[in-house]
Amino acid sequence: MPTPTTPQPPSPPARYTVEIKPRAADADGHPDHGSTLRTAVVEATGGTGASGYPRYEGAGVAADIDPRTRAVEAITLDGAELPYGWVAEVAEEG
Repeated sequence: MPTPTTPQPPSPPARYTVEIKPRAADADGHPDHGSTLRTAVVEATGGTGASGYPRYEGAGVAADIDPRTRAVEAITLDGAELPYGWVAEVAEEG
């Protein structure tokens, strides 16, 4: 009799486009990240970052991205932390 197997989560995507933006909110406190300052296509390294999420690298960006929520959990830009107030997010597909 076959034994049921536990469904495995889908494997993380091979790449994402990450957008670097200058702020978390506008002057009135609304969540408005501003215009994109830089984009980078990052490829899966096959490793896991310090945050515990899959690690992606490319174009001077190293990022840990949660494949379930598409949230950037950790990031460096050209080997350094983002400037205070800047944010990184995964670009919308399409």
